[in-house]
Amino acid sequence: MKNSTLRRKLAEKAFTCLCIAAVVLPLAILTVLVADVVIDSTGRLSWDFLSSYPSRKAEKAGILPGLVGSVYLIVLTSAMALPVGIGTAVYLGEYGRRGWLANLIEINISNLAGVPSIIYGLLGLELFVRTIGMGRSLLAGACTMTLLILPIVIMASREALRAVPLSIREGAYALGATRWQTVRQVVLPAAFPGILTGAILSVSRAIGEAAPLLAVGALAYIAFLPSGINSPFTVLPIQIFNWVSRPQQEFLNNAAAGIVVLLLTMLVLNGLAIYLRNRFQKRRYW
Repeated sequence: MKNSTLRRKLAEKAFTCLCIAAVVLPLAILTVLVADVVIDSTGRLSWDFLSSYPSRKAEKAGILPGLVGSVYLIVLTSAMALPVGIGTAVYLGEYGRRGWLANLIEINISNLAGVPSIIYGLLGLELFVRTIGMGRSLLAGACTMTLLILPIVIMASREALRAVPLSIREGAYALGATRWQTVRQVVLPAAFPGILTGAILSVSRAIGEAAPLLAVGALAYIAFLPSGINSPFTVLPIQIFNWVSRPQQEFLNNAAAGIVVLLLTMLVLNGLAIYLRNRFQKRRYW
């Protein structure tokens, strides 16, 4: 009996140590990588770097076209993906009848969330660039990124709506509210923290994507700002990729500085998601 108890305690300690190592090791590697990038970017992070155009001279190169292109792309992508994704989740959760078709749609949406991003890039190249005739434009890139993040928005919004208790809906119906009034005035406000968190996290993913945009024709070098939705464009990840491919150490330092800017942008968005979620959770009805 004592030997059996001792073996269980040893197995428990070994499993605990394994779990701790699984957490500490990736964090240590990430810390080393981030520290290396920050050290390499020292001396390049400045206002001139943020407000200058790319150049063949590393000391004069900046990220302005990539930064502005990323902002335009994310605004267009959000404007298309969020209404469609949230509306789809509301229909599936509140209006759609449960059956084999609804289950099939949800399974396909879940599978699409795991498709590699380059597949969406090839789809966007064939559908938006060639078939519809958008060309290698900012609008084609935004439509492609919309397809990329749409399954994530739908899944996150769907789970947020499911988290609203059925008793809340029944209480609204008991007071004489219609289904649309219940959804608009009760269910959506209660699910808003989860919907908002999923939306911001999906947009954060879109900011860091380069492969699908390379497929649809985003430029690796551009010395002007986008003039409209049909204009050629570049984004920050592609600008970083362009510098990383150069052999000169100065361009690698520029890439490190661009990575720091991208990381800070994603951290700000993720922090905003956490803040808004915690703030709106205090207004729940239960």
